[in-house]
Amino acid sequence: MFNKTLVPQSVAREIQGMIQSGQLKPGEKIPSQREFSQKFGISRASLREALLTLETLGLLKTEAGRGTFVASPATPASAATGHMAPWRYSDSHSVFDVFQTRILLEGEIARLAAGRLTQLQLDKMEQATRTMEECWANQDLLANVEADLEFHGLIVSACSNAMLKALYQTVRDLVTETQRQPIPITDPERMRESIAEHRRIILALRSNDGARAKLEMETHIRNTARCAGLEP
Repeated sequence: MFNKTLVPQSVAREIQGMIQSGQLKPGEKIPSQREFSQKFGISRASLREALLTLETLGLLKTEAGRGTFVASPATPASAATGHMAPWRYSDSHSVFDVFQTRILLEGEIARLAAGRLTQLQLDKMEQATRTMEECWANQDLLANVEADLEFHGLIVSACSNAMLKALYQTVRDLVTETQRQPIPITDPERMRESIAEHRRIILALRSNDGARAKLEMETHIRNTARCAGLEP
């Protein structure tokens, strides 16, 4: 039985495993939501959330009137010409607006976190960055993004401004989606650059250099937006 607070992530991981093991093959139509929800013993709402996550990561694709299929495996050659899933929050905020807000919010949060992160937190950020690198090499896309989210979350947790921290939590779902959204068109070189950017942010934070941490975070988010074809 899945942890109820982590049901969509747990189910997404299970389905990703089925794809990686070949139990679900490229081009194959996945079972109906009714069948899948019964298989995992979860609600259809939780299943839909898991499927949306996997679609955003490029592991599944939905074709109108036909259903949801396993996507073809991403390769370095095809990554640059891949396609991102539709932006799921388009009814409320554009992806451009979210990236622009992330630059403003997370840049300032990084500045205010400098000098407040413990050695343990900095070490956890280093580990999260290594995990991102290892999981990308293994194409464990869910774990790659989870490590990315942990990295950014650790910085938020050390921010000295409680209101900024609260604002971040109110937009966390949208922020999370911008961290997943570019994955299907991210080539290995961009992932290497992203990991290097994480390490420069850590260095600035270890040095208690708030101005540098802010600049490095803003640069990192701008470069991620560019990967998604945007110039915020």
